[in-house]
Amino acid sequence: MRIMGLDYGSKTVGVAISDALGLTAQGKEIIRRERPNQLRRTCARIEELIGEYEVEQIVLGLPLRMDGSEGERAEFTREFKEMLERRTGLDVILWDERLTTVAADRYMDEAGRKGEKRKAVVDEIAAVLILQGYLDSQRK
Repeated sequence: MRIMGLDYGSKTVGVAISDALGLTAQGKEIIRRERPNQLRRTCARIEELIGEYEVEQIVLGLPLRMDGSEGERAEFTREFKEMLERRTGLDVILWDERLTTVAADRYMDEAGRKGEKRKAVVDEIAAVLILQGYLDSQRK
């Protein structure tokens, strides 16, 4: 069973897909949009990827504050979750994404990526970290 991991942002969605055994997450792409509320093409691309990789479940990063409370971004993420469930018919699991961007930035530092090249892939790496965290938790 393949699982899709998503890092939902105001203008991008980072996408990762698990291997068939559900052991590892691989980054696939970043879906970009001009405006935060333009989600039609974003959802259409997610649906294409679901079909292409035979995805059976989605893990969506939930941006909690450091104290665990939810803010405006978490509210937008919950709305996106509901939209994805309606459009795809798949279960969408919310996963605490605190510090995934920080971890992605550290990874980029270690890889020596700077500037625009860094911005181009940070959301994809964050999606990998979200999905990998979920996959690891399922094996315990």
